[in-house]
Amino acid sequence: MVRIPEGSAKLFLKPSLSIDDLIKNRNMEISIFFAQLWGSFFVIFGLLFIITRQLGKTIEMTDDKAFVISTGYITLLMGLVTVILHNVWVADWRVAITILGWSTLIKGIMKIGFPEQIHKQAQRFKKKQMLSAAFMIILGAWLLWMGF
Repeated sequence: MVRIPEGSAKLFLKPSLSIDDLIKNRNMEISIFFAQLWGSFFVIFGLLFIITRQLGKTIEMTDDKAFVISTGYITLLMGLVTVILHNVWVADWRVAITILGWSTLIKGIMKIGFPEQIHKQAQRFKKKQMLSAAFMIILGAWLLWMGF
């Protein structure tokens, strides 16, 4: 008879996970994915807005209703995907992704349904371009920090 030293069997047996543990792991993987996605998006666009001064030009483009509505569909889609896959209301960093998803979804709806309001709102940000870009970079860096 072969004797297995006590405790060595643990090396070969996988601990069984409960359904709750599997759901938590899945939710965390989705949270990490969105932190990396949104974080990268904000850092890239924040840096581009500072380097190329494109934010002002983008704000000027809100005069064109077709531009606002077409970008509204993309915004709506990004928000909808985030809300469907990550509607997590918890008291930790992941709630920031949920709030980001809902605000993006609402902004997409506003762009499609009320493009004139978006133009008025964009004009208020015209004087705060650098502050907005810096905020995007900081938010993006924080999300990347949480995602990696």
